[in-house]
Amino acid sequence: MPVMGVTRFERFFRTAAGLDMDKNDVKRYGDFVNDKVFDLLLMAQATAKANLRDVIEPWDLPITKGLQESMHHFRDLDEEIELRPILEQIAARPPLDLALSDDTAARLPLIVGGLSLALARAFTIIEPKLKNPGPNEWERVSHIFDLLL
Repeated sequence: MPVMGVTRFERFFRTAAGLDMDKNDVKRYGDFVNDKVFDLLLMAQATAKANLRDVIEPWDLPITKGLQESMHHFRDLDEEIELRPILEQIAARPPLDLALSDDTAARLPLIVGGLSLALARAFTIIEPKLKNPGPNEWERVSHIFDLLL
């Protein structure tokens, strides 16, 4: 992630949940986001195949109510931080059997933003006084998301 991206990343987590992230967290964050996007796209692919389509459409993505709300809150927060252009680069597109529609691909940065906001807030739920997540907190939060997504 470019230096400007790291600065915005740090600012985002500070604004979203009062967390002090550092450069060591950037890799963990990238891995988390890519794993969760892959999980969502894998399920979307199954939905598209079940509906006999060869393209993944936005409505195939298993977006829960909570993630949808986080995406809306992210959109409001992003007007101040302008993280979305960086998220477009982070949102890796894993190889799938089906192609993504243009609308689905365009929606990925917002989904990543919603996941990022939910991640930030999850840290403060599991450890209310947490300021700088360490490996143990990252592992716990990741396990929670693995159960839900």
